[in-house]
Amino acid sequence: MLIHQIQFQTTGAPEVLRWVGSELPAPGPGEVRVRHRAIGVNFIDVYQRRGVYPVPLPATPGFEAAGVVEALGPGVEDLFPGQRVGYVDGPTGAYSEARNHPADRLIPLPDDLPDDEAAALLFKGLTAHMLVRRVWRPERGPWVLVHAAAGGVGRLLTRWLAQEGARVIGVVGSPLKVPEVQAEGAEEVLVVPAGGSYEGLAREVRRLTGELGVGTVFDSVGKASFAASLDSLAPFGLLASYGNASGPVPAVETAELGRRGSLALQRPSIFHHIADPRRLRSAAVELFEARAQDRVRACIHARFPLREAAEAHALLESRTTRGAIVLLP
Repeated sequence: MLIHQIQFQTTGAPEVLRWVGSELPAPGPGEVRVRHRAIGVNFIDVYQRRGVYPVPLPATPGFEAAGVVEALGPGVEDLFPGQRVGYVDGPTGAYSEARNHPADRLIPLPDDLPDDEAAALLFKGLTAHMLVRRVWRPERGPWVLVHAAAGGVGRLLTRWLAQEGARVIGVVGSPLKVPEVQAEGAEEVLVVPAGGSYEGLAREVRRLTGELGVGTVFDSVGKASFAASLDSLAPFGLLASYGNASGPVPAVETAELGRRGSLALQRPSIFHHIADPRRLRSAAVELFEARAQDRVRACIHARFPLREAAEAHALLESRTTRGAIVLLP
C-alpha cells in the first residue's frame, strides 16, 4: 500500500526533512501494521537529523506514535484490528502515515487517553518514570534541580517529583514560564535565558538550599549547563545527564568528581529502561495510573500536520516550547 512519510537523505538543518511517498508491505511475522493518528516529536529526532546520533540514510525519524491496529502479521495473537496502541522505541520511522512495528513493543492505550495526548505522553512520560523510579533516590536529600523544567520531559518530571515529596528547583528559559512550572509543583524557579550563561546558577541553587546544594540534578541541556549542574550538587550528589540540547557534555575525570564532593555522574537511557517488553508494558501501566491520579499531565504546546515536520523541529530547537509537540497525519 502507498503511504507518505517524512524522510531525510542527508543530515543538517530542519530543511533536510522531505515529504515523500513509499510502498508499505504487509506486516511480517511478529509485526503489526499501525495507522498513525498522532506522532510525538522528541529531541532524539533532532539529534539524528543533525547527525549527532548517526543513522543509516535515507531515514525516517521518530520513535513515538499513537494509532490503531490495521493488520496483524503471522504469529500475532494478543492484539486485534481496531485496537488503539502506542509505542516509544525503534526502529525509527514514526514520522509516517502508517508503518509496521514489532507487536511485542506496542502498548495498549486506555480508552480515556486521546491519541494526541498519548503521543505527547508516552516517550516523555516513560523517560520521567525512569528518572523518578530508577534514578532519583530520596535519601540523597529532598532538593532536586530540574533543567528545562517547562519542556516536554521537564514538566512531567517536575510534577511527578513534587508529588513524590521532592523539593524541586526548576530552571526555565523565560520569565513567562515561571508560573507554569510553579503550577506543576516547583518550590523555586530560576531563569536562564535561551542562549544565556549558567555562570551564576549554582550560586543561586546553594542560596536556596541553605548552602547545601541539591541531591540530584536532572540535566537535559548538556554542554552549556554541565559545569553549573556539577557545582549545584551536595556531597555524594548525582548528576543525571539525559540530553544534549546544547551539545554533548565535556569529558570529566573521575578524580574531578571526587574533588567536587564525591559526586556521581549517570547517563540514563529510556531504551535500557524499557528493553524488556514486560517492563515496557508494566512501566506504561504505572504511567497511566500516575496520569489517572493527576501525578502527571500531558501538556501539548503545538500541533503540526505531519508534512510540516521541519517547522515542528525548528520550534523544538528554539527552546521556547512549553510542553510537547505533536504531528498529525
